Amino acid sequence: MHVGRFVTLGVALLLVTGGSGPASADKAPESAGLPDIRSRAAVVLDGRTGAEVYAKQADEVRAIASTTKIFVAMAVRRKGIELEGWTEINRDDVKAAVGGSRTRLDVGQSFRNIDLLRAMLMASDNRAPTSLGRAAGLDATQLVAEMNAVAKQLGLKKTRFTDTSGLRGNVSTAREMALALRAALADPVLAEIMASTTVEVKSKSGYARIRYNSTNVPMIVGAFRVTGGKTGYTHAAGYCFITGATIDDRGYVFVFLGADGKLTRFADFNRAAAWIDAGAPGAKVAPRQGRRGKGAIVASSEPVRVRATGKARR
Repeated sequence: MHVGRFVTLGVALLLVTGGSGPASADKAPESAGLPDIRSRAAVVLDGRTGAEVYAKQADEVRAIASTTKIFVAMAVRRKGIELEGWTEINRDDVKAAVGGSRTRLDVGQSFRNIDLLRAMLMASDNRAPTSLGRAAGLDATQLVAEMNAVAKQLGLKKTRFTDTSGLRGNVSTAREMALALRAALADPVLAEIMASTTVEVKSKSGYARIRYNSTNVPMIVGAFRVTGGKTGYTHAAGYCFITGATIDDRGYVFVFLGADGKLTRFADFNRAAAWIDAGAPGAKVAPRQGRRGKGAIVASSEPVRVRATGKARR
């Protein structure tokens, strides 16, 4: 899904109201007070400590679609990619992107590597991953191996990659994707890119001038301060959304996998964020009150661990 700089009032209203179809067609939360999360798997972690705040099937292995690309970004950064260097789009990139959404990176045009990272993380351009791998000295096979190495380094035991873009494979869990995003957001370069709503990219020749807009709808329109993330979709994965957000001066990481509708994943974020902002009613461990008395979860000597009963498993 490509989202413009300005989102229609209808989309904004759907986010506010949690529009994702009739409520009667969706499962109600199993414990009173918990947010009605409709994605098949979800987790919310404290961004600073990594403590679990909410979970629903958080350890179920699922396809992850283009959220894969945060691992591409971490892999090429780990290999020391030259951000101001230029890389030409070639036929290998075309082949790797077959079956994906429309690309705007033309064969034969060269782009700065920092701009290829923007194209990949903001708008999910499927020609960017292999071109970035090449810029870091990695062919497609080596890039996949490096992505798996990043997952291993982060201790993600259920995360596996066979493809550079997420179009043909790649699996993880909501919990492991949250930990991965937390690591990606700790990189100031990647964090700045994922926090951007729009950017103009120019080719070295000047022929291509491309405006990319973030697909992170809650960052463009919404009630909460979203710090950046990634969307994804394939038939196998459903609609996916991973993002960071700050609520009452405390950072959280949200992951929603396997939503049935494009906007459901964003409405799930809105429901989960509002739940935290309201003090997380129904939580097994009640959060401490924030400075403004809104019930925001703040630093504690003991990690906060909250689960939706029957929804998550180790």
